[in-house]
Amino acid sequence: MKDKTEKKEKVKKSLMREIVEWILTIVVAVLIAFTIRSFIFELVRVDGESMDDTLANGEIMFVTKFDYASTWLTLPWQDNAAKESAKRITTGGSPQRFDVVICRYPHRGDTNFVKRVVGLPGDTIQLIEGYLYVNGEKYDEPYIRDEYRTGALNTYGPYTVPDGCYFVMGDHRNRSNDSRSVGAISRDMIVGHARTVLFPFNQIRGID
Repeated sequence: MKDKTEKKEKVKKSLMREIVEWILTIVVAVLIAFTIRSFIFELVRVDGESMDDTLANGEIMFVTKFDYASTWLTLPWQDNAAKESAKRITTGGSPQRFDVVICRYPHRGDTNFVKRVVGLPGDTIQLIEGYLYVNGEKYDEPYIRDEYRTGALNTYGPYTVPDGCYFVMGDHRNRSNDSRSVGAISRDMIVGHARTVLFPFNQIRGID
């Protein structure tokens, strides 16, 4: 009888040890995944046409975090107000002009947007007949189609970017919800640097 009891205890301890090991394995895996996604890289899907023709709807991008990023410590079930008031960890350097970035907007929670940085802190931005002027200097932006330069959205400014903020726009200037309507965004709203299109596989390329 004693042997049977001892065997049951051993089986019970062995089962408990196995459960604890599985829990620890899952916790470690989640922590590793969180660290990679927050501070090293992330895969992000393009949703919409605002970055045509640089990026197409449905393409999947490789987004780096090690050069610059902002990690929002939020939970999926929180509302937008709670997400926007959550602590943020901003790492790395600063975005450069014409970088394509993943960013967020005021009052939109943790919804990701992909845009191009056109204005740095202190810059004066203006659009004249669809052409970008930064501090009075005209930029042709060869990645933008001529037909994307038409319409009311392509006359804008002048607007001076506040300190600590960045002015972002989509490459399809007629179909982009960007800083022309939401204003410049703070540095901690830029969450990563879009580097490469990874999918579809026949469209793999760097993002310029």
